[in-house]
Amino acid sequence: MAARLAGASVALALLVQPSHAQRIATSDPSAVSLPPLKVVDPSYIDTAANACTDFFEYANGLWFKRDTIPADYSATGVFRDMRERNEVVVRSVLDSAMARRSTLPASSTEHKLGTFYASCIDSAAAEREGVSPVRPMLARIDSIRTRSQLLDAITQLQTQGSNVVLEYSPLADPHDAAHYIVWLGQGGLGLPDRDYYTDSSAAGDSLRQAYLQHIAKLSTLAGEEAAQASIDAGRVLALESQLAAASLTQVALREPSATDHAMSAAQLHSLAPAIEWPAYFHRIGLATPPRKLNVAEPAFLEKVNELIRTLPLEDWRAYLRYHALASASPWLSTPFVAENLAFTSRFSGITMLPPRWKRCLRVTNARMGEALGEAYVAQTFPPEARAKAKALIDAIRQAFGERVRRLTWMTDSTRTQALVKLAAVREKIGYPDRWRDYSKLTVVDEPFVLNVQRANEFEWHRVVNRPGTPVDIGEWQMTVPTVNAYYDPSKNEIVFPAGALVPQTFDPMADDGANYGSLGASWAGHELTHGFDDEGRHYDAAGNLRDWWTSTDSAEFVRRADVMVRQYNGYIQVDTFHVNGALTLGENIADYGGVLTAYDALEAALSRNGRPGKIDGYTPEQRFFLGYAQSFRTHVRPEQLKTDVRVDPHSPDRWRVIGPLSDVPAFATAFNCKPGDPMVRPDSLVPHIW
Repeated sequence: MAARLAGASVALALLVQPSHAQRIATSDPSAVSLPPLKVVDPSYIDTAANACTDFFEYANGLWFKRDTIPADYSATGVFRDMRERNEVVVRSVLDSAMARRSTLPASSTEHKLGTFYASCIDSAAAEREGVSPVRPMLARIDSIRTRSQLLDAITQLQTQGSNVVLEYSPLADPHDAAHYIVWLGQGGLGLPDRDYYTDSSAAGDSLRQAYLQHIAKLSTLAGEEAAQASIDAGRVLALESQLAAASLTQVALREPSATDHAMSAAQLHSLAPAIEWPAYFHRIGLATPPRKLNVAEPAFLEKVNELIRTLPLEDWRAYLRYHALASASPWLSTPFVAENLAFTSRFSGITMLPPRWKRCLRVTNARMGEALGEAYVAQTFPPEARAKAKALIDAIRQAFGERVRRLTWMTDSTRTQALVKLAAVREKIGYPDRWRDYSKLTVVDEPFVLNVQRANEFEWHRVVNRPGTPVDIGEWQMTVPTVNAYYDPSKNEIVFPAGALVPQTFDPMADDGANYGSLGASWAGHELTHGFDDEGRHYDAAGNLRDWWTSTDSAEFVRRADVMVRQYNGYIQVDTFHVNGALTLGENIADYGGVLTAYDALEAALSRNGRPGKIDGYTPEQRFFLGYAQSFRTHVRPEQLKTDVRVDPHSPDRWRVIGPLSDVPAFATAFNCKPGDPMVRPDSLVPHIW
């Protein structure tokens, strides 16, 4: 579900390595043959396992037994396999742009694309430059002597892509979704989540000690004396700990009303008077100071105000210096990249860097993704594939409507509003109708880290003046080659990039059972149900935050959702860590609703088109559930699972299969499971939501 992201995940986003004293090793999976993917692959199925005991093991067991996670991945499976095949196509586009750039006008998008990628590929330049590309910013931070200069440095780092102090975002107005409004929210952390700062256990303390060492190491690599670097690291952790203590938890952020606090400019000034707001807005590039804002977490902003007013400037200098280095580290010389990996491997388990071309491809896609999109689509996603994917997605929408009409626990008043919202859901399939204009982006042949900063500044200034203007309903939040999808509650839309509409997710030539189980259930039905999960249900057909439920229906929804919270609380994430049923509730509801809806759509398709015979020995219904289960074929490192239990709203993939399927009677029928089997939950423990 596309929602406003709060808190910090910078540490997880960076590529890092065990020790800068060690040689940075890389693997190159592109040298390995990549066989075609199937929506349902019989070679993954372990028929020695019992489908009625553990269907994840049954559907994926043989693959799992022979899989090994490469050192440069935190997980393997569907997403990795699809992503690698997409990256072969994207690499050909980038190699072509890089080879042709000398013959192209410097103003052309292809020239900028090729130059951006080429400056990243030039690892020798990164080794020559060391930390010098960011020395001007470090010098500016070191020269801070006034609160006004502090504000200058904060705004410059924010526009260049660093997560410092707070989050400025021009997003849809919660109560006027047709227009943008300024959002000010929590941020500024170097660890993945506020809970890492508040965890009082021995493990939590050990991780914070490692964080202190990491901060100090980056500072010494940049030339600071070791003793001073250690002192400054303590300042950084102390400052961030105060920000974390004032931040809402991931579970609290799931409630839309918790971040709905409209204010006038005068009220903002009264809340945080130590911040020169007119100067702040001017320095980030906002042409006109906002008259109305949404302050997502007022208590957090009050804490920022206190720290701006009272904290010694040497503490702020240490904090900003670290974040400037942390943001740049993945693209500096080997010692910085190595230290970056050394620390963040604690959260992912990754111990080796991907080959440089992959790192460069991924950052190019992230910063100039729509410049890649058109060429990618031409090679991978013909119009007929788009049409077939749309037909399946439309069938899912129709089936969801039928489920709403049949609900016995919902009153007609709420049902009518739900159907209005369903009819208004916008679909985006494959690629945008209008490609992004990169004419204002500057890319030059110099240190790559500066091109990254320029790309971040381009994106910042592309959107900074949106408050008060109409929402761009044609804009995509993901690039075309991305293997993912999302639902945006403020636009009431479901979005499926072309990168996700290829095998293993979807194959126009595959049978309905497989496609409805994969694209239909785990993608289309899942995203559509997000509009009606514990979070999405608070938004109306136009994307406004409005309670369209009767009080009776709302209470009944919460009661049924609590059944699901308890169900998932009982599952083990990793070691002794349990799944957080409250954090993962929205995704679990979407999984459950997706399976129910897509199964109904499959049965309707079979009635229309006739039933085929068995394929690979399985009926259409069995292939539906296999397609669903194999769409969650993953193998995840324990370090990543321990991180996910704090920050990821998705349950582990095993439970995303076992959880919903054990709640669906049609699964038990398809595989002849009996009451009492682990894959058959008693009806009294089934949530019965959508």
